[in-house]
Amino acid sequence: MKLLAEKFLCLMMVCLFVTVIQSAAQTSTGNQSTENIIQYDSQGRPVRPTKGGDSLQHRDRYADSITIYYRYFDSTRTRKIDSSINDFSKRFPQPYTYVTLGNFGTASHSLLFNPLMKAGWDEGFHQFDLYNYTVENTRFFQTTRPYTELAYALGNNSEQLVDILHTQNKKSNFNFSFEYRFSNAPGQLRTDNANLNNMRFTWRYQTMNKRYEAYFIFLNNKNVSSENGGLKDVKYIDSIQLSDPYQLETRLGNAGPASRNPFTNTTITTGNIYKENIFLYRQHYDLGQKDSIVTDSVTIKLFYPRLRLEHTLTINTSSYNFFDYYADSTAYKTYFNYNLPGNATSYYDTVSFKDAWTNIINEFSLISYPDKHNLSQFAKVGAGLQNLKATFNDSITDSYYNLYVLGEYRNRTRNNIWDVEANGKIYLNGFNAGDYSAFISLKRQLSKKIGFLQLGVQNVNRTPSFIFNAKTSFPVQLHSSFNKENIIRLFANYENPKAAFKLSGEYFLVNNYTYFDSFFTAKQYAPLYNVLHVSAEKVFKLSKYFNWYTEIHLQQATGGAPVSLPFLLTRNRIAFEGNFYTNLFLSTGLEFRYYSNYTADNYSPFTGQFFYQNSFTTSNKPDVNFFFHFRIKSFKGFLRFENLNTLLGTGKDKYNYTAPLYPSQTVWLRFGVWWSFVN
Repeated sequence: MKLLAEKFLCLMMVCLFVTVIQSAAQTSTGNQSTENIIQYDSQGRPVRPTKGGDSLQHRDRYADSITIYYRYFDSTRTRKIDSSINDFSKRFPQPYTYVTLGNFGTASHSLLFNPLMKAGWDEGFHQFDLYNYTVENTRFFQTTRPYTELAYALGNNSEQLVDILHTQNKKSNFNFSFEYRFSNAPGQLRTDNANLNNMRFTWRYQTMNKRYEAYFIFLNNKNVSSENGGLKDVKYIDSIQLSDPYQLETRLGNAGPASRNPFTNTTITTGNIYKENIFLYRQHYDLGQKDSIVTDSVTIKLFYPRLRLEHTLTINTSSYNFFDYYADSTAYKTYFNYNLPGNATSYYDTVSFKDAWTNIINEFSLISYPDKHNLSQFAKVGAGLQNLKATFNDSITDSYYNLYVLGEYRNRTRNNIWDVEANGKIYLNGFNAGDYSAFISLKRQLSKKIGFLQLGVQNVNRTPSFIFNAKTSFPVQLHSSFNKENIIRLFANYENPKAAFKLSGEYFLVNNYTYFDSFFTAKQYAPLYNVLHVSAEKVFKLSKYFNWYTEIHLQQATGGAPVSLPFLLTRNRIAFEGNFYTNLFLSTGLEFRYYSNYTADNYSPFTGQFFYQNSFTTSNKPDVNFFFHFRIKSFKGFLRFENLNTLLGTGKDKYNYTAPLYPSQTVWLRFGVWWSFVN
């Protein structure tokens, strides 16, 4: 401790000395010091310095402030760290548009129409996508100081979430970042525990002459979720003690004693374990034009790319496994109409279904930049080769391949008035031959007062996911081979930032829709049907400190399609918020979420699919949450009492149901802290 105190005292003396010297230098030279500081434009290129500028290279490393920004992978748009506190879903990875089977980490799906619009090969397991790190949501940072975010959230029944982010620039041309997320939720029902592990490591490197640049991403996702098949009978909720559903028997899982201890409840005996590892390495070499900026004391070398040669290597290994170590043949036959393999004894040793995949993609592209001052305008052409290897139940193997070509054009003008994006991909040969995707979007700023208007169209022709293929080891009953799905999406968005208003519309045309209509049966609906989805968002200023945030979604499917959607989904927040006592930012109030009654999809734990049913209709009350959010400098705190609506009613009527036989949580207390550090 004494040594640590001495080091701290020395550091403070150094900081004081540097501050004095810097102040003296500024006093003696007037504005000379600020004129020698190099600035950067939105693309990260040096520009002519202006008075009062700042730079990454000349930043005082002892300063308390930090300049940090990031870009998502495959994007040129610069973004800043979000410090807002009024929307908890921006911190906790579960949007209000999603529902789970009871607790965080279990299977989830969107309440909005959300078809898979992805051409090419797909495994077909998406019930845990909500919780996973992806390549698309990977951020690459640029920062003047090492930056760390630590988060810890605690909920009822020992539910906990740990989230860590660290990023720093070792040099101005090299940045790395590390992210880790762990979640454990013992759940409110037996065999309902779920835990998640997500890890992401990235780095970005650019040579000093700016000709060569490389990006590296490593992702690891592990989803472990027990499966209980729902309650045996919801009427017994009326007779349980202390209104604790943990006492109730479920259709799957060991009927022996259960524990909510988060340290002993991380293993499962009946459920799903999904694992995924992704390695991505993108590199490019630029041909272009050299230039330089000469100031009074330094010469900055510039380089403007005009032609880029790009290569991307992606290696993805994944496995999907359902198992039941205590499979009861009677329960399987009674509740799921499924005969266990082997002899018809009271218990079958183990039920297990497993698909594992290795996916290797090599993609080569040429990119042209017609305007050297705008890297957000480019045209891209390329081709890729995909090699797939499958292993079914750890024994049977098979191999596939795909050959595809792609093209893309983007142009976000430097004045930010036009934003154009168009891309396409077509599979020429292989397992997914004939698949294609096309997308075009036009966004225009009508005026600073009126806002932005965006129009677009998207079309995808795709082979149904591999879960609909007879070769999968999962117990899927197929009555025939399936044709390719075709989905057309027309969309329009209007946004007025000054009025805090957004209006959006989507119109889907779907043909050859593939779906499940039972625990094991897959089908295809050939006729064309359509879905209309309209949404609006608005912030109303009720008074100096009271704000009303409202979000409304209306959607409707026609044509007799096997699709169940709530007609209305809305979230409203009444918040008292503002800046108090200089450093205190506060947002507290009530949050309401409501979706109209509909025939909610059921869930098959054996195939990991939500499936269409028409025998159960929800009769849910609005979800009501109280929240108290605050921020003091870099410290953010969140206190929430969720599902206050369950205080009303008795027995089974007090619960909302997200799927047949799956009651939602009762009153739930969550407390979380998000703390950022400048090292």
